[in-house]
Amino acid sequence: MKFLGIDYGAKRVGIALSDDSGTLAFAKTVLPAGAGLIDEIKKICTDEKVEGIVIGESKDFTGNDNPIMEAIYILKSDLEALLKLPVYFESELMTSMEAQHIQGNNAMNDASAAAIILQSYINRKQND
Repeated sequence: MKFLGIDYGAKRVGIALSDDSGTLAFAKTVLPAGAGLIDEIKKICTDEKVEGIVIGESKDFTGNDNPIMEAIYILKSDLEALLKLPVYFESELMTSMEAQHIQGNNAMNDASAAAIILQSYINRKQND
């Protein structure tokens, strides 16, 4: 099962894809947030034959929603309605910092964070 991973931000949205077997996650691209985002995600999902989406769930250290979660809930709902694919949440806690630590600060950090989120989901799913 092929997955698409999303690290949603107010300005940039990191996108990752898994391999066809849903075993390994890879950074794909960084898209601008805002108008056109849903259409870009839809195109990637169609072109790549994605069967499920994993979105980073933004919580603080106490487990409460960060302010960006309101937009993430809307994105999740819109994607489910438009694409008719299952959409899952996976914690995004510290993934941007982890991506920056691994590769330094560059234009693909958000996509790398999306890959970390997606790989975390894949690993947890395999261990369940």
